[in-house]
Formats: sequence, structure tokens, C-alpha cells
Amino acid sequence: MGYTLNFSAVWRSFDQLLLGLALSLGLAFVAIAIGCVLGLITAFGLLSKRGMLRHPARIYVTIIRNTPILVLVLFTFFALPQLGIRLGKIESFVATLALYSGAYLAEVFRGGLLAVPNGLKEAGLAIGLTQSQIRNSIVMPLMLRNVLPSLSSTLISLFKDTSLAAAIAVPELTFEARKINVETFRVIETWIVASCLYVATCSVLAALLRQLERRMSIPR
Repeated sequence: MGYTLNFSAVWRSFDQLLLGLALSLGLAFVAIAIGCVLGLITAFGLLSKRGMLRHPARIYVTIIRNTPILVLVLFTFFALPQLGIRLGKIESFVATLALYSGAYLAEVFRGGLLAVPNGLKEAGLAIGLTQSQIRNSIVMPLMLRNVLPSLSSTLISLFKDTSLAAAIAVPELTFEARKINVETFRVIETWIVASCLYVATCSVLAALLRQLERRMSIPR
């Protein structure tokens, strides 16, 4: 029990942790942006009456949601090149995270679409709106308001999941912390600082997203 805390070695490399943190945030935001598009397309597929759209959407959601994300990360980076599909480390991880988030958001969006009252759609038809106008002007805005809390939680979860990118040497926060740990042997200090950065960032994201939810909420 003679271990003495000494954060000086970690502070000297603190800029590396900040760069890793910035990359982690970038990975999460890009992945959820792509994931939202994939999830929305898949949600419409799940609700489609056409089997040729519904069945592939259901297969995609089932496979991705029931496969550990680390397995997906390793498969995309190490297995796809064997099939002639070669992606860089960052591109590979973003693609995996986007596919992963898209599968989860598909169910979120599906629930949000089903929660829009049919009476509003019928009212749109009654005033002469087309199906596309009803979808874009009534259904989509209401659906986004309904799913925003779940979307916020997904973004925070994706930010934490970026730590898995260290498995393929993407220089995000966890990878940089592990490198500092190896170089300095300050195990406790390194992971305390990295954990504090994760907690602080998640707390700030949560606060900002709560503000957005309040702004977009429907007054009662």
C-alpha cells in the first residue's frame, strides 16, 4: 500500500487526452448523424406493408442488435478486408458505430412514428395535403419531438462506446489514456483523469440535450 498519487506525468500529456476526447466526440456525432438516416429509412421499412422492404429491415435490426458491438468493430476492421473491402481505422469504426446506432434508432423511430395520432394525418388529408406533405409537415416533426429523449440517450451511449475504438488503435480518449499509462506507469492517475473527462463530457452533453428537449417540447 505504498503507492503515492502523482498526477504530474499525466498533466504533461493532458493535451493528448484532450485530442483523444475531441476525436471521441467527433466519432460519436458523425456516427449518430449517419445512424439517424439509417434508422429512419429502416423504421419506414419496418412499418412498410411490402415484405421486400420489411423483411430486410427486420433482419438488419435483429442481427445488429444481437451482436456485441466489439465483435462488429473487429469484424469490420479485420474481416472485411478479406472480402476486398478495405477501410481506414477511423472510417471502419464510424461505419460500425453508425450501423449499430441505426439498428437501435430504427426501433426508436418506429415507436415515434406509431405514436403520432392518426387523427392528425386524417386532418391533413381533409385540408388537401398530399401524403408526402403530411409526412414532412406533420408526422416527422411530431415524431422527432417524441423520440428526442431517446435520441439524446443514444448519443451519450455512443460517445461512451467510442472507447471500443482503442481495440483497433484509433487514437481516441481511451487509446490515449492507455498509451500514457504504458509510458508513465501511473495507472491510477491516468484512469482517474480519463474517467473524469468522460463523466464531465457526458454531464455537459446531457445538460445541453435537456435544454434542447425543453425548447422542442410541446407546451401543455
